[in-house]
Amino acid sequence: MLSLSPLHISFPKPSSLHSCLHHPFLSLSISSYKAHTATRLCHGFRRCRQRRLKVQAIDAAQFFDYESKLAAEFYDSNKLKIAVIGFGNFGQFLSKTFIRHGHTVLAHSRSDYSLTAQNIGVSFFKDLDDLCEEHPDVILLCTSIISAEFVLESLPLQRLKRSTLIVDVLSVKEFPKSMLLKALPGDFDLLCTHPMFGPESGRRGWNGLYFVFDKVRIGDEESRVSRCDKFLSIFAREGCRMVEMSCAEHDRLAAESQFITHTVGRLLERLELDSTPINTKGYETLLDLVENTAADSFDLYYGLFMYNKNSLEMLERLDLAFEALKKLLFGRLHDVVRKQLFGNSEKLQISRENNTVPTYSPNGSALSPFSDAIRSRKSVVPSDNKIQIFNNLDKDLKLKIAIIGFGNFGQFLAKRIVRHGHTVLAYSRSDYSDVAQRLGVSYFAGVDDLCEEHPDVILLCTSILSTEKILMSLPIQRLKRNTMFVDVLSVKEFPRNLFLQNLPPGFDILCTHPMFGPESGKNGWNGLTFVYDKVRIGSDEPRVLRCNRFLDIFAREGCQMVEMSCAEHDKHAAGSQFITHTMGRILEKLGLESTPIDTKGYETLLKLVENTAGDSFDLYYGLFMYNVNAMEQLERLDLAFESLKKQLFGRLHGVLRRQLFENAEPEVLMEKPVLMLSENGTMIQSSSETYNFEKE
Repeated sequence: MLSLSPLHISFPKPSSLHSCLHHPFLSLSISSYKAHTATRLCHGFRRCRQRRLKVQAIDAAQFFDYESKLAAEFYDSNKLKIAVIGFGNFGQFLSKTFIRHGHTVLAHSRSDYSLTAQNIGVSFFKDLDDLCEEHPDVILLCTSIISAEFVLESLPLQRLKRSTLIVDVLSVKEFPKSMLLKALPGDFDLLCTHPMFGPESGRRGWNGLYFVFDKVRIGDEESRVSRCDKFLSIFAREGCRMVEMSCAEHDRLAAESQFITHTVGRLLERLELDSTPINTKGYETLLDLVENTAADSFDLYYGLFMYNKNSLEMLERLDLAFEALKKLLFGRLHDVVRKQLFGNSEKLQISRENNTVPTYSPNGSALSPFSDAIRSRKSVVPSDNKIQIFNNLDKDLKLKIAIIGFGNFGQFLAKRIVRHGHTVLAYSRSDYSDVAQRLGVSYFAGVDDLCEEHPDVILLCTSILSTEKILMSLPIQRLKRNTMFVDVLSVKEFPRNLFLQNLPPGFDILCTHPMFGPESGKNGWNGLTFVYDKVRIGSDEPRVLRCNRFLDIFAREGCQMVEMSCAEHDKHAAGSQFITHTMGRILEKLGLESTPIDTKGYETLLKLVENTAGDSFDLYYGLFMYNVNAMEQLERLDLAFESLKKQLFGRLHGVLRRQLFENAEPEVLMEKPVLMLSENGTMIQSSSETYNFEKE
C-alpha cells in the first residue's frame, strides 16, 4: 500500500456531514461548505505541484526480502550432511527417510549402487576418500557386525573434520562402543544407536517402533550438541519410541529377547516345519517367526552371539531348559516301564493322581494303541457347503447329550450345545451343579443315574491321562446298545484304540478334536478348525443322522470341518501342536520377562509362553505319551539344537585359530576366513567374499 504524505486530504463521513448540517448551534450552509472544500482541494493540488511524490513504505512480501533470507538460513542450519557407509538394504532404507526430512545424503559401498542412489536422491561415491573430502557432518556405519571393524579401519579419518559425528546402527552395542573408542581420535563425537526395526517391519512407518541410543561421547560445544540432537530428531519425528540406554544394559536385554528370538526361529527352521490342514494359532505364530528370522543372514545371527557377551549365557540356559524338559518327560516314561516290570497285575500308575495308561496284554507286552489298518479319509468341507451337507436332516430331531467331565472345556461346549436346542446332561467328579443350573444343564451326582437316562451321545471331556480310567468306570450296561461315544482329546489314535478295545461292537464311535478352547473360541467358532473321524458309525439311517446331527452343531457355528483319519491327525499334530507346546515350555523355564525394548518376535514368544503355561503339564505329557509321532519330533528338535550349537561354536573355533596363528598366516587374516559346518558335518572354510558388509 502506497502512502502519499504531501496530499493528505480528509473528508467528513456522510454521517458526520449530516450531523453538521443539522446542528442547532451551527449556521454553516451547504453552499459555504462546498466553497470551503473546493478551496482546500486547490491548496492541496498546488502543494503537490511544488513537492514530488515520495514512497514512504511498501507493505508487500518480496522473494528476496530480509525475512526470507533469515528463514532460509535457519532451514539450512537445521539440515545435516549424512554419509552412509554401507549402502545395502538397510542403508537405503534409512536414506529414504533422511532425504524426505531434507538432509543431504552421501553414500559409499563396496558394490556399485550409483543408479539406486540416483533414484533415491543420494550422491554415491565409489571412492571413500572423495566422500570424506566432502566433510559430512555425520558418518553413519550401516555395515554388518562382522565387517564393522574392517570397514572402520578403512576410513580415511584424516580427510574428515576432526569433530565429525560417528554413528553405528548395529544390533549389539558394547562391541561397537569399545571399537569406536579404541579406533577413533578423541575429537570425534560418538553415538551408538539401534533402530529395532528394518525394511520389513518398518515398511509401513516407524511410529511406535523402538530406537535405542547412547550418547557415548558428544562435545560440549553448542554446535556439536545440536548436531546430535538434529540426527536423533529424525527418528523422533517419525514417531519412534526413543529409549536412551547404556550399551551394557542394551546388550543384557537384547541377549534375553533378540538373541533368544533368533535362536528359536533358526532352531525351528532346521525342522523344516510346514503348514498343516489343522494349524493352531500358536503354530502359525511359530511359522511366522521362522519366516522372519530365516530372511536374515546367518552372519547377522552369529554376530548377535559372537559380539554380545550375554548371549552365551542365554544359550546355556536354553540348553539346560531343554534338558530339564526332556528329563521330566523321560522320567515319567521310566515310571511307566518300572511299574510295568514290577507292578504285576496292578493298573499302571502314571501320576500321583492314579491316572493310567493304555492296557497291556497278559504276557506283559504293550498293546499297540495305533492300528495300521485305519482307513484314511481326508476332506476339507468348503465353507460354502457346510450347511448344505446336512440338508437331509430332520430339523425337529434333538439329541440328548451326556457330558462326562464338566470342567472348563465341558462347560464351554455345553453352552453352545444348549443354544442349539439339544438336551444336555452332565457328570463330573467335582460338584458343578450350580454352574450346570445356570447353563440349563441337568447335573447328575452319580454316573449310574445319568446312564439310565439313555443319552444319545456320551461326550468324554476328560484329560488324556484320565480317559481310560473314566471310560472303564462307566456302567455301559445301563446305556442303549447303540449309544454313540465321542471324545474331544488332542490326540486321536489313543482314544480310537481305547474305544475299539473296550466298547461293545454295537456302540458307535466318533473321534473329534475341536482345535480351540475357552480362550481362543470365546468370540465365536467361525473359521476355527474341527477335526473328526467317523471310526465306527452304524449304517442304518437313525445312527447316520445322529452322527451328522452332532457334527451339525459345529458346522452351524462356522467351524472349518475337516474329516481326517486319526493316524493322519496325530502325524500333523506332532509336527505342530507338540512342537508348539515344547517350545513354550522350554521358554517358560527360562523365566522370560518383557523388556523396555521388546521386538515383535519376542512379544510373540512371550505370548506363546503365556498360552502354553496356562495348560497343565499332564496335558503336555499326554501329547508326548499318547502320540506315536511325538518322540520322533522331540529327537528332531534335539538334533536341530545340537546342529545349531555346532555351527556357532565352529565359528568360534575359527576365531581362536586365527588368534593362535595370526603371525604365521597374515594373508589369511586379511581375508578374515570363517570355518563353517557343511551338510555332512565336516568343517569347510569360507573366504572373505562371503561376508555381507552392508547391514541387511
